[in-house]
Amino acid sequence: MKSRFITFEGIDGAGKSSQIAAAVALIESRGIAVVQTREPGGTPLGEKLRELLLHEPMHLETEALLMFAARREHLAALIEPALAAGKWVVSDRFTDATYAYQVGGRGLDEARFAALEQWVHPHLQPDLTLIFDLDPAVAARRLAGTGQAPDRFEREQTDFFERVRGAYLRRAAADPLRVRVIDASQTPDEIKKAVEEIVSRSCFK
Repeated sequence: MKSRFITFEGIDGAGKSSQIAAAVALIESRGIAVVQTREPGGTPLGEKLRELLLHEPMHLETEALLMFAARREHLAALIEPALAAGKWVVSDRFTDATYAYQVGGRGLDEARFAALEQWVHPHLQPDLTLIFDLDPAVAARRLAGTGQAPDRFEREQTDFFERVRGAYLRRAAADPLRVRVIDASQTPDEIKKAVEEIVSRSCFK
Protein backbone atom coordinates (compact mmCIF):
# COMPACT_ATOMS: atom_id res chain seq x y z
CA MET A 1 0.00 0.00 0.00
CA LYS A 2 1.27 3.45 -0.93
CA SER A 3 2.62 5.56 1.92
CA ARG A 4 0.30 8.34 3.08
CA PHE A 5 0.80 11.76 4.64
CA ILE A 6 -2.09 12.77 6.90
CA THR A 7 -2.38 16.08 8.76
CA PHE A 8 -4.64 17.27 11.57
CA GLU A 9 -5.62 20.94 11.75
CA GLY A 10 -7.85 23.32 13.69
CA ILE A 11 -7.84 26.31 16.01
CA ASP A 12 -6.32 25.97 19.46
CA GLY A 13 -8.78 24.14 21.71
CA ALA A 14 -10.61 22.32 18.90
CA GLY A 15 -9.48 18.94 20.28
CA LYS A 16 -7.62 17.64 17.25
CA SER A 17 -4.55 16.49 19.19
CA SER A 18 -6.57 14.05 21.30
CA GLN A 19 -7.84 12.36 18.12
CA ILE A 20 -4.43 11.79 16.54
CA ALA A 21 -3.73 8.76 18.74
CA ALA A 22 -6.94 7.11 17.53
CA ALA A 23 -5.96 7.61 13.90
CA VAL A 24 -2.47 6.26 14.50
CA ALA A 25 -3.91 3.20 16.27
CA LEU A 26 -6.28 2.59 13.37
CA ILE A 27 -3.45 2.71 10.85
CA GLU A 28 -1.19 0.49 12.95
CA SER A 29 -4.01 -2.04 13.28
CA ARG A 30 -3.60 -2.61 9.53
CA GLY A 31 0.05 -3.55 10.06
CA ILE A 32 1.32 -0.23 8.70
CA ALA A 33 4.34 1.57 10.20
CA VAL A 34 3.43 5.11 11.25
CA VAL A 35 5.54 8.13 12.17
CA GLN A 36 3.68 10.60 14.39
CA THR A 37 5.00 14.17 14.47
CA ARG A 38 4.03 17.81 14.91
CA GLU A 39 4.60 21.35 13.67
CA PRO A 40 6.29 23.51 14.46
CA GLY A 41 8.75 20.91 15.65
CA GLY A 42 9.30 17.31 14.69
CA THR A 43 13.11 17.52 14.67
CA PRO A 44 15.66 18.74 17.25
CA LEU A 45 16.08 22.01 15.35
CA GLY A 46 12.34 22.29 14.77
CA GLU A 47 11.63 21.92 18.49
CA LYS A 48 14.04 24.77 19.27
CA LEU A 49 12.30 26.94 16.68
CA ARG A 50 8.95 25.91 18.19
CA GLU A 51 9.97 27.39 21.54
CA LEU A 52 10.84 30.68 19.85
CA LEU A 53 7.65 30.74 17.80
CA LEU A 54 5.34 29.98 20.72
CA HIS A 55 6.92 32.27 23.29
CA GLU A 56 9.00 35.06 21.74
CA PRO A 57 7.40 38.18 20.23
CA MET A 58 8.48 38.78 16.63
CA HIS A 59 7.59 40.48 13.35
CA LEU A 60 4.90 38.74 11.29
CA GLU A 61 7.26 37.99 8.39
CA THR A 62 9.90 36.65 10.79
CA GLU A 63 7.23 34.36 12.21
CA ALA A 64 6.26 33.08 8.76
CA LEU A 65 9.87 32.55 7.70
CA LEU A 66 10.66 30.61 10.88
CA MET A 67 7.56 28.45 10.38
CA PHE A 68 8.72 27.51 6.89
CA ALA A 69 12.34 27.08 8.03
CA ALA A 70 11.20 24.57 10.65
CA ARG A 71 9.03 22.90 7.99
CA ARG A 72 11.88 22.56 5.49
CA GLU A 73 14.00 20.83 8.16
CA HIS A 74 11.02 18.68 9.15
CA LEU A 75 10.50 17.57 5.55
CA ALA A 76 14.17 16.87 4.86
CA ALA A 77 14.97 15.10 8.12
CA LEU A 78 11.77 13.21 8.89
CA ILE A 79 8.74 13.42 6.60
CA GLU A 80 10.30 12.76 3.21
CA PRO A 81 12.58 9.91 4.41
CA ALA A 82 9.66 8.22 6.19
CA LEU A 83 7.43 8.41 3.12
CA ALA A 84 10.27 7.16 0.91
CA ALA A 85 10.66 4.16 3.24
CA GLY A 86 6.98 3.27 2.81
CA LYS A 87 5.88 4.52 6.23
CA TRP A 88 2.83 6.66 6.84
CA VAL A 89 3.25 10.07 8.47
CA VAL A 90 0.63 11.66 10.73
CA SER A 91 1.36 15.28 11.66
CA ASP A 92 -0.29 17.62 14.12
CA ARG A 93 -0.37 20.66 11.76
CA PHE A 94 1.38 21.46 8.48
CA THR A 95 1.19 24.28 5.93
CA ASP A 96 -2.58 24.74 6.22
CA ALA A 97 -1.89 26.00 9.75
CA THR A 98 0.47 28.67 8.41
CA TYR A 99 -2.18 29.79 5.95
CA ALA A 100 -4.81 29.92 8.72
CA TYR A 101 -2.73 31.59 11.44
CA GLN A 102 -0.29 33.80 9.57
CA VAL A 103 -2.40 34.71 6.49
CA GLY A 104 -5.86 34.53 8.04
CA GLY A 105 -5.12 35.47 11.61
CA ARG A 106 -2.23 37.90 11.25
CA GLY A 107 -2.71 39.23 7.72
CA LEU A 108 0.43 37.95 5.99
CA ASP A 109 0.34 38.75 2.28
CA GLU A 110 -1.09 35.71 0.53
CA ALA A 111 1.36 35.96 -2.38
CA ARG A 112 4.29 35.75 0.04
CA PHE A 113 2.75 32.71 1.68
CA ALA A 114 2.25 31.06 -1.72
CA ALA A 115 5.87 31.76 -2.69
CA LEU A 116 7.14 30.15 0.51
CA GLU A 117 4.87 27.14 0.10
CA GLN A 118 6.05 26.69 -3.49
CA TRP A 119 9.69 27.01 -2.45
CA VAL A 120 9.62 24.70 0.57
CA HIS A 121 7.43 21.84 -0.72
CA PRO A 122 6.50 22.40 -4.37
CA HIS A 123 5.63 18.76 -5.07
CA LEU A 124 4.30 17.57 -1.72
CA GLN A 125 0.92 18.12 -0.10
CA PRO A 126 -0.77 15.88 2.46
CA ASP A 127 -2.84 13.04 1.03
CA LEU A 128 -5.52 13.83 3.59
CA THR A 129 -6.09 16.77 5.92
CA LEU A 130 -8.68 16.77 8.72
CA ILE A 131 -9.77 20.18 9.97
CA PHE A 132 -11.49 20.18 13.35
CA ASP A 133 -13.94 23.06 13.15
CA LEU A 134 -15.20 24.71 16.34
CA ASP A 135 -16.66 28.00 17.50
CA PRO A 136 -13.71 30.00 18.92
CA ALA A 137 -15.69 30.86 22.07
CA VAL A 138 -16.14 27.17 22.82
CA ALA A 139 -12.47 26.49 22.06
CA ALA A 140 -11.44 29.28 24.46
CA ARG A 141 -13.48 27.73 27.27
CA ARG A 142 -11.83 24.37 26.62
CA LEU A 143 -8.37 25.92 26.77
CA ALA A 144 -9.18 27.77 29.98
CA GLY A 145 -10.20 24.48 31.57
CA THR A 146 -6.83 22.82 30.97
CA GLY A 147 -5.07 24.86 33.65
CA GLN A 148 -1.99 25.19 31.44
CA ALA A 149 -0.24 28.50 30.82
CA PRO A 150 -1.22 29.67 27.31
CA ASP A 151 1.40 30.35 24.64
CA ARG A 152 1.37 33.60 22.67
CA PHE A 153 -1.01 32.19 20.04
CA GLU A 154 -3.44 30.85 22.63
CA ARG A 155 -3.49 34.30 24.27
CA GLU A 156 -4.96 35.89 21.14
CA GLN A 157 -8.51 37.29 21.26
CA THR A 158 -11.66 35.72 19.84
CA ASP A 159 -11.62 37.85 16.67
CA PHE A 160 -8.17 36.46 15.82
CA PHE A 161 -9.48 32.90 16.04
CA GLU A 162 -12.54 33.84 14.01
CA ARG A 163 -10.18 34.89 11.22
CA VAL A 164 -8.13 31.72 11.62
CA ARG A 165 -11.26 29.59 11.47
CA GLY A 166 -12.44 31.39 8.34
CA ALA A 167 -9.07 30.86 6.66
CA TYR A 168 -9.17 27.16 7.45
CA LEU A 169 -12.61 26.86 5.90
CA ARG A 170 -11.48 28.75 2.78
CA ARG A 171 -8.53 26.38 2.47
CA ALA A 172 -10.91 23.42 2.77
CA ALA A 173 -13.27 24.83 0.14
CA ALA A 174 -10.35 25.33 -2.26
CA ASP A 175 -9.25 21.68 -2.02
CA PRO A 176 -12.24 19.50 -1.08
CA LEU A 177 -10.65 16.26 -2.27
CA ARG A 178 -7.76 16.61 0.18
CA VAL A 179 -9.32 18.52 3.06
CA ARG A 180 -12.22 17.24 5.16
CA VAL A 181 -13.93 19.31 7.84
CA ILE A 182 -15.08 17.64 11.07
CA ASP A 183 -17.58 19.22 13.47
CA ALA A 184 -15.50 19.41 16.64
CA SER A 185 -18.52 20.32 18.81
CA GLN A 186 -19.52 16.65 18.82
CA THR A 187 -18.65 14.23 21.61
CA PRO A 188 -15.16 12.71 21.57
CA ASP A 189 -16.62 9.33 20.57
CA GLU A 190 -18.56 10.86 17.68
CA ILE A 191 -15.44 12.69 16.49
CA LYS A 192 -13.36 9.52 16.76
CA LYS A 193 -15.90 7.65 14.66
CA ALA A 194 -15.84 10.40 12.02
CA VAL A 195 -12.02 10.38 11.95
CA GLU A 196 -11.86 6.61 11.55
CA GLU A 197 -14.48 6.62 8.78
CA ILE A 198 -12.72 9.36 6.81
CA VAL A 199 -9.26 7.81 7.17
CA SER A 200 -10.56 4.36 6.22
CA ARG A 201 -12.50 5.62 3.21
CA SER A 202 -9.77 7.95 1.96
CA CYS A 203 -6.57 6.02 2.62
CA PHE A 204 -7.17 2.27 2.77
CA LYS A 205 -7.44 1.55 -0.93
